[in-house]
Amino acid sequence: MFSKLSAALLIAGVTMGLSSGAYASDWNAHHPRRHEVNARLNHQNHRITQERKEGELTKGQAMDLRAEDRGIRAQERYDASKDGGHITRAEKAHLNHEENGVSRQIGQ
Repeated sequence: MFSKLSAALLIAGVTMGLSSGAYASDWNAHHPRRHEVNARLNHQNHRITQERKEGELTKGQAMDLRAEDRGIRAQERYDASKDGGHITRAEKAHLNHEENGVSRQIGQ
């Protein structure tokens, strides 16, 4: 049987493991390079919405641009999953290049 000390140590270990894991995932989600890429994707989504409201983009064009952005976001998440929750400078540069292509299509 477990002693009170063993039970307390087990609970403390589980609690510390959960809290440190939550901290690590929070750090990873807010890593500066990931934050920059995701903030830009959010801004582009806002621009697409504005251009759609103003009639400069058709519904189909807006859907296509959002699909491209979803692909970029999926690539960012995949890249981060390989590197412990962050993206490398080269991955960020590639993602920015992809975002530039979508950005040029907005509001043409």
